[in-house]
Amino acid sequence: MEAMRVVIATSNAGKLRDFAAAARPFGVEVAALPGYSTVPAPEEDQPTFEANARKKAEYYSRVAPGELVLADDSGLEVAALGGAPGIYSARYAALERGGDRNSSDDENNARLLRDLAGIDDGHRQARFVCVIAAARDGQTLATFHGAADGIVLRQPRGTGGFGYDPLFWFPAIDRTFAELEPGEKARYSHRGQAFRKFLDWFQSQPSALSHKP
Repeated sequence: MEAMRVVIATSNAGKLRDFAAAARPFGVEVAALPGYSTVPAPEEDQPTFEANARKKAEYYSRVAPGELVLADDSGLEVAALGGAPGIYSARYAALERGGDRNSSDDENNARLLRDLAGIDDGHRQARFVCVIAAARDGQTLATFHGAADGIVLRQPRGTGGFGYDPLFWFPAIDRTFAELEPGEKARYSHRGQAFRKFLDWFQSQPSALSHKP
């Protein structure tokens, strides 16, 4: 039987690790989109995670004809900041400087801590959100949502993960996402939840499994 394979439109090593960890128990192979780094990136100018995920999946699926291509849009929503950084999570610090490119994880975490400096411990609730879009030949076939609720700490904990993981404390296990191994993180994370929903759909769609060159 041919192994199930999905293509992820990202060059983010952390995201690829997350997806691979979520897929491994199901015997699904995860691969980066061939030539991803040579394709000009689309502008992420949509107002929601879902709209951005759909736009990216449709765009990148056109450069890989016949492949089922996944793209995700994800980020951190902090209640005390009115849902910020939200869809701007990857460029949160850059926006403060008037830029529009992605900032480093350290820069984004530093800005988040500054913005929450005056917020007491009882009002630092946050939610990680992920939307995955699956597309083929420029058409979105389905979208999948995941979320994880936690608290923003006052200082980072852990050396794993990426993005805001060191500051995101998950109460159910009393650890940050940066303190988890990839497989364990996949069980709890927003991205793991969304990807498992995709896999449920993927395995129930014979047409989605077949490569169409």
